Amino acid sequence: MHPAVYILASSRNGTLYIGVSSNLVKRAWQHRNREMDGFTKRYGVQRLVWYERHGDMEHAIVREKRLKKWQRAWKLQLIEERNPYWLDLWPEILGQDTGSPRSRG
Repeated sequence: MHPAVYILASSRNGTLYIGVSSNLVKRAWQHRNREMDGFTKRYGVQRLVWYERHGDMEHAIVREKRLKKWQRAWKLQLIEERNPYWLDLWPEILGQDTGSPRSRG
């Protein structure tokens, strides 16, 4: 399992949350099931719309901190480059085909 930086959204162009985890499946499940108290639970931010795996946690944390400083427009562009329809990528991280171009290649 590789560390990952991820972005959750409440809806298309909605509230965004950027996080990092050593276990993306577990962390996404916690957000989806509102087990994580705080921002994501309060604002209904549960849809996994972008993620990026890293070789080690140190690099993942550096990337997360950089992304958090980005302008919102840049974050939206990052999401839409790989996920233009803002699909929930939960099935993808479980290894299921979402039907999106990203999951095919």
